[in-house]
Amino acid sequence: MMKRYNKIIMTGVCALAFAAASCDTLDKEPLDIITDKAVWSDPDLIDGYLTECYYQTSVFENDAPQFFSGGSDNFWQSSTGMGVFWINEIADEAMAHWKYNTEAVDRFKAGGIDSGGGLLEWWERSYTVIRMLNEFIDRVPNSPIDGDLRAQRVAEARFLRAYNYFAMVKRYGGVPLITRVQNIDDPYEELYRERNSEKEIYDFVLSELQDIVDSGDLPNVNNAVSGRPTRYAALALISRAALYAGSIAKYGNVQLNGLLGIPQDQAREYFQKSYKASKEIGLHFSLYDSDPDKVQNFKNIFLVKNNNEVIMARHHDNSPASINSGEYSGGCCWGYDFAQCPKPQSWNAGNKDAPYFEMAEEFEYTDGRPGKIENRQWLMSQEWLMEGAKEGLWANKDPRFFATIYTQDTEWKGSKIDFHNGVLVGSKILTGNDSFQGIPLQGNQTVDNTFGTGFGVMKYLDENCNNMQFPGYSSTDYVIFRYGEILLNLAEAAYEIGDTRTALDAVNEIRQRAGIAKKTSIDMDAIRHERKVELAFEGHRYWDVRRWRIATTELSKPLSGIRYIRIYNRDPNVVKYKVEILENVDGQTNRPQFQERAYYLPITGGRTGNNPNLVENPGY
Repeated sequence: MMKRYNKIIMTGVCALAFAAASCDTLDKEPLDIITDKAVWSDPDLIDGYLTECYYQTSVFENDAPQFFSGGSDNFWQSSTGMGVFWINEIADEAMAHWKYNTEAVDRFKAGGIDSGGGLLEWWERSYTVIRMLNEFIDRVPNSPIDGDLRAQRVAEARFLRAYNYFAMVKRYGGVPLITRVQNIDDPYEELYRERNSEKEIYDFVLSELQDIVDSGDLPNVNNAVSGRPTRYAALALISRAALYAGSIAKYGNVQLNGLLGIPQDQAREYFQKSYKASKEIGLHFSLYDSDPDKVQNFKNIFLVKNNNEVIMARHHDNSPASINSGEYSGGCCWGYDFAQCPKPQSWNAGNKDAPYFEMAEEFEYTDGRPGKIENRQWLMSQEWLMEGAKEGLWANKDPRFFATIYTQDTEWKGSKIDFHNGVLVGSKILTGNDSFQGIPLQGNQTVDNTFGTGFGVMKYLDENCNNMQFPGYSSTDYVIFRYGEILLNLAEAAYEIGDTRTALDAVNEIRQRAGIAKKTSIDMDAIRHERKVELAFEGHRYWDVRRWRIATTELSKPLSGIRYIRIYNRDPNVVKYKVEILENVDGQTNRPQFQERAYYLPITGGRTGNNPNLVENPGY
C-alpha cells in the first residue's frame, strides 16, 4: 500500500508542530509518494508521522477546535481563527459579539441541535487520527528508532489516542473502541463495530493513561517547553477524565441497556482516581504567584511562557501566517488577540466574546462577599465612577475579575476602553455618531451601536500584540493543563469522597493566590463557583455543567448585558455614568435553551446509515 504525503502539507505541519520534529529532515525528495517501508524505516519520517497525529488531534485545542463534522481547515472554523471561542459562547459565560460565521453557534445555543449533528462534532476526524495512532503503536516497536526514544514515542501516541477517546466519550457517550488497524478483509463485525459502553470507554482511557504513567516511558520532568506530553500531562488527563466519569456516575442515568451512563455505586472509584492523580501532580507543580500585583499575576499565568503552573501547552510564536482562499497556512501564531482584543484593530472589530453581566457578578469581593447585585433598579438609579474599573461600580472586586474581563475605563495600551453609548444631558439621552460639547456620544467600542454586553475577555490578551495587521500574529501559548485546574479537580474529588479538609484547603490555595478572603467551610456549590471564576473562558464551563447534569437549568436562562451612559458634566475631570441593564441580550430568537437530549450529541443518521450496528442516542 502506498501513502501520499504532500510536501506543502508536511512543511506546514512542521511549522505548526508542537513536537521537536525538524523541518529540514522532512524536506527530502521525493516526498509526494512515500512507501510504507520508507516511512517505518526512517526515524525522521516516523517523527513526522507522529507530528501529523499531534496536528490532527483535539488535544491541542482543549476541545475548542474545528467543530464541524470531520474537522475543518477553514481559518474561520479553526482555533487559529474563530473556532476556539465557540466553547465559551455556547456556555453561560459569553455571547458571540463579533458574529463572523457564528450562525451554527447561535442555533446550537438556542437548542437547535438535531439528528444531523453539526457543532462540537469529533467523530470522523477522531477516528482518522485514531487509525493513524493505532498504526504508529503497531509499527514503531519494530522500527530503527533508539530504544528509549521508541518507548517514549509509543507512549505519546497512546496518550493522544486516549485523549481522542476522552474527547469522544464526553460528547457521545459510548463509541466503538478500536485499538488495532482495521483491514478491508476483516470480518463484518470488526469493520462495522458496535458501540462500546460509556463506562468501557472511560475505563480504557484511564487504564491506558495509568499504564503510561507506571511504565515511566514519558519524561518525568516538566517538559512543557517541547509541547509533548510528560508523565504529569498523563496524570492531568487522569485527573480530568476520572472526575468526569465520577460525575456521570453520580449525576447521570444509565440508559440504552447500559450503553450510556455509569452505575452510581461506582462513582467513588472514579473520584478516588482523580484525587490520587491530582495529589501526585501537586508534589511537582505549584500555582504561579510571582508578581505582587494580583491582577497582573493572574494575567501572567497565561502570558509568561513555561511558568511553574503550566503542565502542558500548545506553543505559538509570532512567525508569519497567511490566509489564501479562506484557509490558513504557515506560521505558528494564532488569531486569539486579533479576535478578542478591544478596538482598535485592523478590521474595526474584536471583542469576539462578550461576557454576560451575570458572569461579571460571579466574581466576589475581596472580603468574600458575593458579587451578585440583588437590586438592579437601585444599580440603575445611581451615578457611578469607574476610575479604571477599580473604583465605584467595581470597587474591591476579586482581582481575577480585572485580569479576566475588560469593561468601561479598563486601561489598555496607554488609554482607556470606552463602551459608553449615549450622553445624559439633563433628563435626555443623546445618541448617534456625533458629539455634544466635545464629548462623543459613543465610545470607541460602541461604533454603530454594536456595544454587545459592555464587557470583553481580558484573559490571554497580550497588550504587546500588534492587532493592526491581520491575523494579529498572537504568540501567547494555549494552556492545555495547568495546576489551577488540578487543584480544583482535587477539591471536587475530595469533597465527593468525604475529605472536606482537603477540598477546603485546595479551594483556599486558589483564593489566596487570587487575593481574596479564604473560606471557613466548603460545599459543592462553592467548589463549582470557584471553577467558574478561576477557569473562566478556558473551555471548561460547558463541559462542567453537562457532567453535573445541571445544563438544562444553567444553560437555559435569559442573560444580561450592561449599557454605560456618560453623564454630561462641565467639569472634564469628573466623569460619571448611569448604567442600564440590558435584559435578554441574546434576543428572543437566540435565547439560550439546553435540551435534555443534548447531554449526548447525536450519532447522526449518516453514521447509523453507514453502520447499522450503531445505536442512536436518546431523543434523536
